[in-house]
Amino acid sequence: MSTKISVPSTASIDEKSLQSKDIEGSPVIDAEAERKLLRKLDWRLLPLFTLVFALNFIDRTAIGNAKIAGLEKDLGMRGFDFNIALTAMYLCLVIFEIPSNLLLKRFGSVTLALMIVAFGICTLATAFVTSFGGLVATRIFLGIAESGTLPGLAYILSRYYRRHEFILRVGVFLGISPSLSGAFGGLLASGLLKIDDIGSIKSWRKIFFVEGIITTIIGIICIVIIPTDPEHSRMLTAEERTLALARVDADQAVKTKGLRENISWRLMGRAFNFNAVLCTLGYTLINISFQGLSLFMPTVIATLGHFTVVQSQLRTVPPYLVGATWALTACYIGFRVKKRAAVLLCSLPMVIAGYAIAVSTKHSGARYAATFLMIAGAVPTAPLLLSWGTENAAPDTVRAVTTAIIPGVSSIGSIIAVWTYLPADAPNYHKGNSLNLATTSALWVLVAIGWLYIRWENGKRERGERDYRLKDRSPEEIEQLGYLHPHFRYQA
Repeated sequence: MSTKISVPSTASIDEKSLQSKDIEGSPVIDAEAERKLLRKLDWRLLPLFTLVFALNFIDRTAIGNAKIAGLEKDLGMRGFDFNIALTAMYLCLVIFEIPSNLLLKRFGSVTLALMIVAFGICTLATAFVTSFGGLVATRIFLGIAESGTLPGLAYILSRYYRRHEFILRVGVFLGISPSLSGAFGGLLASGLLKIDDIGSIKSWRKIFFVEGIITTIIGIICIVIIPTDPEHSRMLTAEERTLALARVDADQAVKTKGLRENISWRLMGRAFNFNAVLCTLGYTLINISFQGLSLFMPTVIATLGHFTVVQSQLRTVPPYLVGATWALTACYIGFRVKKRAAVLLCSLPMVIAGYAIAVSTKHSGARYAATFLMIAGAVPTAPLLLSWGTENAAPDTVRAVTTAIIPGVSSIGSIIAVWTYLPADAPNYHKGNSLNLATTSALWVLVAIGWLYIRWENGKRERGERDYRLKDRSPEEIEQLGYLHPHFRYQA
């Protein structure tokens, strides 16, 4: 059963917003009004979403900076204790990301704001742990709180942007945020380690304390300012709300005119299709490479020379800055040419080359240079895969689940990543780098398979070989076909 969304009547819309109707009754969108709305959305949504995900990534990876600042020694950790603590958090991401996105779809954006407050508090609490067990507990709660952040941000964006626009916007917040937060996290950690102690908050505890306070404050602000769906958004006028809905509706195979289906098990199950599974597997493979390197970057760099803790932290910054630049460039190219697979197939060889260098030489300069290739090539891969999967997901319930499946299930890759850089493998980390070389090479092949599949499937639809799906179906059933509709075309 479908539920009608309350939207302003098109009769009240300025003529420059929606000037006429096409043969199906859908509004014809005025190009100038659309450009103005798109500009407004970009300036309102992207800075906020980039900040939120940057905080998410900083809080998640702060433990890597704390590790070389004495966390293990102070908490009496030995052997694989550090890896176990990291695993606990990522396991929670696997379990809770899909339920978190369904809650967001049901109760609105305030649930995402509350999650931001929660993971800020968890980070702050880590500054006060006194044992390994306490650290594991805070990591578990951090994983639960952070589980809905990335899929939630992606889902909200998909409600505002058209399919071909989505990649660039995801590229901004998902491509740039990890790079900038990795760079800023290193700078912040090195700065905090230089300042005086804050009462009993000493050494590595200052990293969690300050970062936790910043995130919690931003989360409280987000309760008021984070946008909800376009039909209820206070940042848009009535005319803009209707235009925003018409823009997204224009990309659908069946024009729903403001109708949004209820959540059902059938639609949730339909989210587990070939394209979504392929993007999830690909995201898993890049998580093994990128998350492992991100968490252990300070440790890896510390083995490349006789550096102080602060010097090691600072040397993590340049690779992330290069990564941010390439991520934005790659996603912009993908947006302009409307191709996802082609950009991935060109970017991934950078990662492969980086790990090949790391495996083949012990020269510290070459190995440090290799980190630039690894980070730069890997950073745009995540937004490209997430946008590729989301753009090819419909209707709304399928899209909500897909935006959670891809980063959620692929957190299994992050769990594997935790165990790729083990103490016994130091200082060259040959096993970890070899595994990452294999996973990124496999990912290149996987993307090529996905590209060929989409060309094959779109060809069958062009020839009318999927038209049988419209036979003997009610209008509501046809409406909910989504990506299965014969008129739907996959983005390649």
